[in-house]
Amino acid sequence: MNKKHLIEFVIFMTYALFAMSWVAGSMMTKDIMGYYNIEGMAAATWMTNAITIAKIIGNLSAAWLLVKMGPKKAFALASLLIVAGAVGAFASNYPLYVFSRLVMGFGGAFAIVYFNPIVIKYFSAEERPMINGINAAAFNMGNLLAILLTGTLLSSLHTWQNVILAISMASLAVLVIWWLISDDFSLSGGNGSNDEPAAYTLKDGFKEPVNIWLPIAYSGLLFCYISVFALFPLVPSFAAEAKYLSSIMIGAGMVGTIAGIMIVKRYPMRIPVIRYCGLAMTLFAALMITTSSASIAYGAAFMAGFFMFVPMTALITLPQELPNMTPARITVVFGMFWSISYMIETALMYIAGIIADTTGNIALSATFAVVCSSTFFLASFFLPETGKKPELTNTVASKA
Repeated sequence: MNKKHLIEFVIFMTYALFAMSWVAGSMMTKDIMGYYNIEGMAAATWMTNAITIAKIIGNLSAAWLLVKMGPKKAFALASLLIVAGAVGAFASNYPLYVFSRLVMGFGGAFAIVYFNPIVIKYFSAEERPMINGINAAAFNMGNLLAILLTGTLLSSLHTWQNVILAISMASLAVLVIWWLISDDFSLSGGNGSNDEPAAYTLKDGFKEPVNIWLPIAYSGLLFCYISVFALFPLVPSFAAEAKYLSSIMIGAGMVGTIAGIMIVKRYPMRIPVIRYCGLAMTLFAALMITTSSASIAYGAAFMAGFFMFVPMTALITLPQELPNMTPARITVVFGMFWSISYMIETALMYIAGIIADTTGNIALSATFAVVCSSTFFLASFFLPETGKKPELTNTVASKA
Protein backbone atom coordinates (compact mmCIF):
# COMPACT_ATOMS: atom_id res chain seq x y z
CA MET A 1 0.00 0.00 0.00
CA ASN A 2 1.56 3.30 -1.10
CA LYS A 3 1.28 6.53 0.85
CA LYS A 4 -1.78 8.02 -0.81
CA HIS A 5 -3.80 4.83 -0.39
CA LEU A 6 -2.78 4.60 3.25
CA ILE A 7 -3.91 8.21 3.70
CA GLU A 8 -7.23 7.33 2.07
CA PHE A 9 -7.62 4.37 4.45
CA VAL A 10 -6.94 6.66 7.42
CA ILE A 11 -9.43 9.38 6.48
CA PHE A 12 -12.08 6.76 5.61
CA MET A 13 -11.68 4.94 8.93
CA THR A 14 -11.61 8.21 10.86
CA TYR A 15 -15.12 9.06 9.69
CA ALA A 16 -16.37 5.46 9.78
CA LEU A 17 -15.36 5.19 13.45
CA PHE A 18 -17.03 8.55 14.15
CA ALA A 19 -20.22 7.19 12.60
CA MET A 20 -19.86 3.93 14.54
CA SER A 21 -19.59 5.84 17.82
CA TRP A 22 -22.58 8.01 16.90
CA VAL A 23 -24.84 5.10 15.95
CA ALA A 24 -23.63 2.82 18.74
CA GLY A 25 -24.45 5.55 21.25
CA SER A 26 -27.94 5.81 19.75
CA MET A 27 -28.37 2.04 19.94
CA MET A 28 -27.42 2.08 23.64
CA THR A 29 -29.81 4.95 24.44
CA LYS A 30 -31.77 2.92 27.00
CA ASP A 31 -28.58 1.89 28.82
CA ILE A 32 -27.37 5.49 28.89
CA MET A 33 -30.77 6.80 30.03
CA GLY A 34 -30.81 4.24 32.82
CA TYR A 35 -27.31 5.13 33.96
CA TYR A 36 -28.07 8.86 34.20
CA ASN A 37 -31.69 8.37 35.38
CA ILE A 38 -33.01 10.22 32.35
CA GLU A 39 -36.76 10.05 31.76
CA GLY A 40 -38.47 10.96 28.52
CA MET A 41 -37.28 10.72 24.93
CA ALA A 42 -37.12 14.52 24.59
CA ALA A 43 -34.13 14.63 26.93
CA ALA A 44 -32.63 11.55 25.32
CA THR A 45 -32.67 13.13 21.85
CA TRP A 46 -29.97 15.58 22.95
CA MET A 47 -27.43 12.76 22.49
CA THR A 48 -28.05 12.99 18.75
CA ASN A 49 -29.04 16.66 18.61
CA ALA A 50 -25.66 17.65 20.07
CA ILE A 51 -23.86 15.91 17.20
CA THR A 52 -26.19 17.44 14.61
CA ILE A 53 -25.71 20.96 16.00
CA ALA A 54 -21.93 20.46 16.00
CA LYS A 55 -22.02 19.33 12.37
CA ILE A 56 -23.99 22.40 11.29
CA ILE A 57 -21.59 24.82 12.97
CA GLY A 58 -18.42 22.79 12.44
CA ASN A 59 -18.92 22.30 8.71
CA LEU A 60 -19.05 26.05 8.13
CA SER A 61 -15.96 26.77 10.25
CA ALA A 62 -13.90 23.91 8.78
CA ALA A 63 -12.44 26.01 5.95
CA TRP A 64 -11.28 28.74 8.35
CA LEU A 65 -9.59 26.14 10.55
CA LEU A 66 -7.90 24.52 7.56
CA VAL A 67 -6.37 27.82 6.46
CA LYS A 68 -5.23 28.64 10.00
CA MET A 69 -3.70 25.27 10.87
CA GLY A 70 -2.85 23.62 7.56
CA PRO A 71 -4.15 20.21 6.41
CA LYS A 72 -1.99 18.02 8.67
CA LYS A 73 -2.85 19.74 11.95
CA ALA A 74 -6.46 20.51 10.98
CA PHE A 75 -7.31 16.88 10.23
CA ALA A 76 -5.37 15.80 13.34
CA LEU A 77 -7.50 18.14 15.43
CA ALA A 78 -10.65 16.74 13.83
CA SER A 79 -9.49 13.23 14.71
CA LEU A 80 -8.60 14.27 18.26
CA LEU A 81 -12.10 15.69 18.79
CA ILE A 82 -13.57 12.38 17.61
CA VAL A 83 -11.33 10.55 20.07
CA ALA A 84 -12.64 12.93 22.75
CA GLY A 85 -15.90 11.02 22.53
CA ALA A 86 -14.19 8.81 25.11
CA VAL A 87 -14.92 11.57 27.65
CA GLY A 88 -18.48 10.34 27.57
CA ALA A 89 -17.34 7.07 29.11
CA PHE A 90 -16.17 8.97 32.20
CA ALA A 91 -18.90 11.64 32.34
CA SER A 92 -20.28 11.98 35.85
CA ASN A 93 -23.54 13.53 34.70
CA TYR A 94 -25.76 13.65 31.64
CA PRO A 95 -24.98 17.25 30.53
CA LEU A 96 -21.27 16.39 30.50
CA TYR A 97 -21.98 13.29 28.43
CA VAL A 98 -24.00 15.40 25.95
CA PHE A 99 -21.10 17.86 25.80
CA SER A 100 -18.71 15.03 24.93
CA ARG A 101 -20.99 14.13 22.00
CA LEU A 102 -20.99 17.77 20.93
CA VAL A 103 -17.18 17.79 20.91
CA MET A 104 -17.13 14.52 18.95
CA GLY A 105 -19.63 16.00 16.51
CA PHE A 106 -17.30 18.89 15.75
CA GLY A 107 -14.57 16.37 14.96
CA GLY A 108 -16.81 14.53 12.52
CA ALA A 109 -17.91 17.80 10.94
CA PHE A 110 -14.33 18.90 10.32
CA ALA A 111 -13.17 15.48 9.11
CA ILE A 112 -15.76 14.99 6.39
CA VAL A 113 -15.11 18.47 4.93
CA TYR A 114 -11.37 17.74 4.80
CA PHE A 115 -11.95 14.62 2.68
CA ASN A 116 -12.19 16.75 -0.46
CA PRO A 117 -9.00 18.85 -0.32
CA ILE A 118 -7.09 15.69 0.61
CA VAL A 119 -8.58 13.80 -2.35
CA ILE A 120 -7.80 16.66 -4.75
CA LYS A 121 -4.23 16.81 -3.47
CA TYR A 122 -3.32 13.12 -3.59
CA PHE A 123 -5.47 11.68 -6.39
CA SER A 124 -5.70 12.44 -10.09
CA ALA A 125 -8.97 13.35 -11.82
CA GLU A 126 -9.21 9.77 -13.13
CA GLU A 127 -8.80 8.30 -9.65
CA ARG A 128 -11.17 10.63 -7.82
CA PRO A 129 -14.51 9.01 -8.76
CA MET A 130 -13.49 5.74 -7.10
CA ILE A 131 -12.11 7.50 -4.02
CA ASN A 132 -15.19 9.75 -3.80
CA GLY A 133 -17.44 6.71 -3.95
CA ILE A 134 -15.50 4.96 -1.21
CA ASN A 135 -15.58 8.06 1.00
CA ALA A 136 -19.31 8.51 0.41
CA ALA A 137 -19.78 5.09 2.03
CA ALA A 138 -17.79 5.94 5.17
CA PHE A 139 -20.83 6.78 7.29
CA ASN A 140 -22.69 3.77 5.96
CA MET A 141 -19.73 1.57 6.88
CA GLY A 142 -19.66 2.99 10.40
CA ASN A 143 -23.40 2.47 10.64
CA LEU A 144 -22.99 -1.13 9.55
CA LEU A 145 -20.15 -1.72 12.03
CA ALA A 146 -22.33 -0.35 14.82
CA ILE A 147 -25.27 -2.58 13.91
CA LEU A 148 -23.07 -5.67 13.64
CA LEU A 149 -20.76 -5.10 16.62
CA THR A 150 -22.48 -2.99 19.28
CA GLY A 151 -24.40 -5.93 20.76
CA THR A 152 -21.30 -8.11 20.80
CA LEU A 153 -19.14 -5.36 22.30
CA LEU A 154 -21.74 -4.62 24.97
CA SER A 155 -21.93 -8.29 25.83
CA SER A 156 -18.17 -8.79 26.06
CA LEU A 157 -17.23 -5.41 27.58
CA HIS A 158 -20.29 -5.38 29.90
CA THR A 159 -21.00 -1.62 30.00
CA TRP A 160 -21.90 1.07 27.49
CA GLN A 161 -18.97 3.13 28.79
CA ASN A 162 -16.50 0.43 27.75
CA VAL A 163 -18.04 0.28 24.27
CA ILE A 164 -17.67 4.05 23.79
CA LEU A 165 -14.12 3.88 25.13
CA ALA A 166 -13.16 0.97 22.83
CA ILE A 167 -14.38 2.81 19.71
CA SER A 168 -12.52 5.95 20.78
CA MET A 169 -9.31 3.99 21.28
CA ALA A 170 -9.62 2.67 17.73
CA SER A 171 -9.99 6.27 16.57
CA LEU A 172 -6.87 7.18 18.53
CA ALA A 173 -4.87 4.48 16.74
CA VAL A 174 -5.98 5.88 13.37
CA LEU A 175 -5.04 9.40 14.51
CA VAL A 176 -1.49 8.24 15.33
CA ILE A 177 -1.14 6.77 11.84
CA TRP A 178 -2.35 10.06 10.30
CA TRP A 179 0.21 12.07 12.23
CA LEU A 180 3.04 9.76 11.17
CA ILE A 181 2.29 9.62 7.44
CA SER A 182 0.58 12.92 6.55
CA ASP A 183 2.12 16.19 5.43
CA ASP A 184 0.99 19.76 4.80
CA PHE A 185 0.30 20.98 1.30
CA SER A 186 -0.69 24.16 -0.50
CA LEU A 187 -4.39 24.98 -0.58
CA SER A 188 -4.21 26.72 -3.98
CA GLY A 189 -3.80 25.39 -7.49
CA GLY A 190 -5.17 21.94 -6.57
CA ASN A 191 -5.93 20.92 -10.14
CA GLY A 192 -2.99 22.43 -11.89
CA SER A 193 -4.44 25.92 -12.17
CA ASN A 194 -2.99 29.01 -10.57
CA ASP A 195 -5.89 31.23 -11.62
CA GLU A 196 -7.97 30.59 -8.52
CA PRO A 197 -6.81 32.40 -5.35
CA ALA A 198 -6.46 30.48 -2.12
CA ALA A 199 -8.67 32.98 -0.27
CA TYR A 200 -12.09 31.63 -1.26
CA THR A 201 -14.52 32.64 1.50
CA LEU A 202 -18.04 31.75 2.57
CA LYS A 203 -19.18 35.04 1.02
CA ASP A 204 -17.78 33.86 -2.31
CA GLY A 205 -19.42 30.50 -1.83
CA PHE A 206 -22.90 31.95 -1.31
CA LYS A 207 -22.58 33.88 -4.58
CA GLU A 208 -22.51 30.63 -6.58
CA PRO A 209 -25.94 28.96 -6.98
CA VAL A 210 -24.41 25.49 -7.32
CA ASN A 211 -23.28 25.69 -3.68
CA ILE A 212 -26.92 26.11 -2.62
CA TRP A 213 -28.50 23.56 -4.95
CA LEU A 214 -26.06 20.81 -4.01
CA PRO A 215 -27.13 20.69 -0.32
CA ILE A 216 -30.78 21.19 -1.25
CA ALA A 217 -30.50 18.10 -3.44
CA TYR A 218 -28.84 16.03 -0.72
CA SER A 219 -30.95 17.23 2.23
CA GLY A 220 -34.05 15.27 1.28
CA LEU A 221 -32.05 12.08 0.80
CA LEU A 222 -30.30 12.67 4.14
CA PHE A 223 -33.62 13.23 5.90
CA CYS A 224 -35.09 10.05 4.42
CA TYR A 225 -31.95 8.06 5.34
CA ILE A 226 -32.00 9.23 8.96
CA SER A 227 -35.77 8.71 9.13
CA VAL A 228 -35.31 5.04 8.30
CA PHE A 229 -33.56 4.69 11.66
CA ALA A 230 -35.31 7.45 13.66
CA LEU A 231 -38.93 7.52 12.43
CA PHE A 232 -39.67 4.28 10.65
CA PRO A 233 -39.18 2.00 13.72
CA LEU A 234 -42.05 3.90 15.38
CA VAL A 235 -44.51 3.02 12.60
CA PRO A 236 -46.50 -0.16 13.38
CA SER A 237 -48.26 -0.39 10.01
CA PHE A 238 -45.39 -1.32 7.69
CA ALA A 239 -45.55 -4.71 6.02
CA ALA A 240 -42.10 -5.57 7.42
CA GLU A 241 -40.27 -4.55 10.60
CA ALA A 242 -38.32 -1.32 10.21
CA LYS A 243 -35.13 -2.81 11.67
CA TYR A 244 -35.02 -5.34 8.84
CA LEU A 245 -35.81 -2.70 6.24
CA SER A 246 -32.99 -0.48 7.54
CA SER A 247 -30.50 -3.36 7.55
CA ILE A 248 -31.43 -4.25 3.98
CA MET A 249 -31.05 -0.61 2.91
CA ILE A 250 -27.57 -0.42 4.47
CA GLY A 251 -26.46 -3.59 2.67
CA ALA A 252 -27.96 -2.38 -0.59
CA GLY A 253 -26.23 0.95 -0.09
CA MET A 254 -22.85 -0.78 -0.08
CA VAL A 255 -23.73 -2.49 -3.37
CA GLY A 256 -25.01 0.82 -4.73
CA THR A 257 -21.76 2.54 -3.81
CA ILE A 258 -19.78 0.03 -5.87
CA ALA A 259 -22.18 0.42 -8.78
CA GLY A 260 -21.94 4.22 -8.50
CA ILE A 261 -18.15 4.10 -8.73
CA MET A 262 -18.32 1.90 -11.83
CA ILE A 263 -20.91 4.14 -13.49
CA VAL A 264 -18.96 7.37 -12.90
CA LYS A 265 -15.76 5.81 -14.24
CA ARG A 266 -17.46 4.55 -17.41
CA TYR A 267 -20.11 7.22 -17.99
CA PRO A 268 -18.86 10.84 -17.94
CA MET A 269 -22.21 12.62 -17.42
CA ARG A 270 -23.19 13.44 -13.83
CA ILE A 271 -26.71 14.91 -13.94
CA PRO A 272 -28.55 11.94 -15.51
CA VAL A 273 -27.13 9.62 -12.83
CA ILE A 274 -28.17 12.00 -10.04
CA ARG A 275 -31.60 12.70 -11.54
CA TYR A 276 -32.87 9.25 -12.45
CA CYS A 277 -31.33 7.39 -9.53
CA GLY A 278 -32.91 10.00 -7.26
CA LEU A 279 -36.30 9.41 -8.87
CA ALA A 280 -35.94 5.63 -8.57
CA MET A 281 -34.96 5.95 -4.90
CA THR A 282 -38.10 7.95 -4.07
CA LEU A 283 -40.40 5.61 -5.98
CA PHE A 284 -39.00 2.46 -4.36
CA ALA A 285 -39.06 4.07 -0.90
CA ALA A 286 -42.73 4.93 -1.48
CA LEU A 287 -43.42 1.34 -2.49
CA MET A 288 -41.58 0.10 0.61
CA ILE A 289 -43.86 1.96 3.05
CA THR A 290 -47.17 1.50 1.19
CA THR A 291 -47.12 -2.18 0.18
CA SER A 292 -48.95 -4.76 2.27
CA SER A 293 -46.55 -7.51 1.19
CA ALA A 294 -43.46 -8.12 3.34
CA SER A 295 -41.61 -9.63 0.38
CA ILE A 296 -42.27 -6.59 -1.79
CA ALA A 297 -41.27 -4.31 1.11
CA TYR A 298 -37.93 -6.11 1.44
CA GLY A 299 -37.30 -5.91 -2.30
CA ALA A 300 -38.28 -2.24 -2.41
CA ALA A 301 -36.00 -1.53 0.58
CA PHE A 302 -33.08 -3.08 -1.27
CA MET A 303 -33.77 -1.05 -4.41
CA ALA A 304 -34.31 2.17 -2.43
CA GLY A 305 -31.01 1.69 -0.60
CA PHE A 306 -29.27 0.79 -3.84
CA PHE A 307 -30.46 3.89 -5.73
CA MET A 308 -29.85 6.07 -2.67
CA PHE A 309 -26.11 5.44 -2.88
CA VAL A 310 -25.51 4.92 -6.61
CA PRO A 311 -25.57 8.70 -7.36
CA MET A 312 -23.46 9.76 -4.36
CA THR A 313 -20.17 9.34 -6.26
CA ALA A 314 -21.48 11.53 -9.09
CA LEU A 315 -22.79 14.13 -6.62
CA ILE A 316 -19.47 14.44 -4.79
CA THR A 317 -17.41 14.34 -7.99
CA LEU A 318 -19.47 17.09 -9.67
CA PRO A 319 -18.14 20.07 -7.62
CA GLN A 320 -14.58 18.76 -7.88
CA GLU A 321 -14.92 19.09 -11.67
CA LEU A 322 -15.99 22.74 -11.59
CA PRO A 323 -13.54 25.13 -13.34
CA ASN A 324 -10.52 26.32 -11.35
CA MET A 325 -11.21 24.10 -8.36
CA THR A 326 -8.60 24.21 -5.57
CA PRO A 327 -8.30 22.56 -2.12
CA ALA A 328 -9.19 25.90 -0.49
CA ARG A 329 -12.30 26.39 -2.59
CA ILE A 330 -13.51 22.78 -2.34
CA THR A 331 -13.25 23.00 1.45
CA VAL A 332 -15.65 25.95 1.49
CA VAL A 333 -17.96 24.27 -1.02
CA PHE A 334 -18.27 21.11 1.07
CA GLY A 335 -18.38 23.03 4.33
CA MET A 336 -21.51 24.72 2.96
CA PHE A 337 -22.75 21.42 1.53
CA TRP A 338 -22.76 19.52 4.82
CA SER A 339 -23.84 22.43 6.99
CA ILE A 340 -26.82 23.47 4.85
CA SER A 341 -27.80 19.83 4.31
CA TYR A 342 -27.97 19.19 8.06
CA MET A 343 -29.78 22.49 8.70
CA ILE A 344 -32.50 21.53 6.24
CA GLU A 345 -32.61 17.93 7.54
CA THR A 346 -33.01 19.17 11.11
CA ALA A 347 -35.88 21.45 10.08
CA LEU A 348 -37.55 18.63 8.14
CA MET A 349 -37.22 16.26 11.10
CA TYR A 350 -38.84 18.87 13.34
CA ILE A 351 -41.70 19.27 10.86
CA ALA A 352 -42.09 15.48 10.79
CA GLY A 353 -42.43 15.54 14.59
CA ILE A 354 -45.11 18.24 14.36
CA ILE A 355 -47.00 16.18 11.78
CA ALA A 356 -46.92 13.14 14.08
CA ASP A 357 -47.99 15.16 17.14
CA THR A 358 -50.85 17.05 15.47
CA THR A 359 -52.29 14.09 13.55
CA GLY A 360 -51.44 11.29 15.95
CA ASN A 361 -50.29 9.30 12.92
CA ILE A 362 -46.55 8.62 12.75
CA ALA A 363 -47.02 6.94 9.37
CA LEU A 364 -47.71 10.38 7.87
CA SER A 365 -44.28 11.51 9.08
CA ALA A 366 -42.71 8.54 7.28
CA THR A 367 -44.63 9.47 4.12
CA PHE A 368 -43.39 13.06 4.51
CA ALA A 369 -39.80 11.77 4.68
CA VAL A 370 -40.21 9.80 1.47
CA VAL A 371 -41.77 12.78 -0.32
CA CYS A 372 -38.89 14.99 0.81
CA SER A 373 -36.37 12.57 -0.69
CA SER A 374 -37.54 13.84 -4.09
CA THR A 375 -35.30 16.91 -3.64
CA PHE A 376 -32.50 14.79 -5.10
CA PHE A 377 -34.48 14.44 -8.33
CA LEU A 378 -35.94 17.98 -8.40
CA ALA A 379 -32.74 19.89 -7.60
CA SER A 380 -30.88 18.03 -10.35
CA PHE A 381 -32.60 20.33 -12.86
CA PHE A 382 -30.70 23.27 -11.35
CA LEU A 383 -27.24 21.70 -11.10
CA PRO A 384 -24.59 22.27 -13.79
CA GLU A 385 -23.33 19.37 -15.87
CA THR A 386 -19.57 19.05 -15.35
CA GLY A 387 -19.02 15.89 -17.37
CA LYS A 388 -18.23 15.77 -21.06
CA LYS A 389 -20.60 14.10 -23.48
CA PRO A 390 -19.37 10.72 -24.78
CA GLU A 391 -19.35 11.99 -28.37
CA LEU A 392 -17.10 14.90 -27.43
CA THR A 393 -14.79 12.59 -25.50
CA ASN A 394 -14.53 10.22 -28.44
CA THR A 395 -13.87 13.07 -30.89
CA VAL A 396 -11.05 14.43 -28.77
CA ALA A 397 -9.58 10.96 -28.41
CA SER A 398 -9.68 10.33 -32.16
CA LYS A 399 -7.96 13.65 -32.91
CA ALA A 400 -5.25 12.83 -30.39
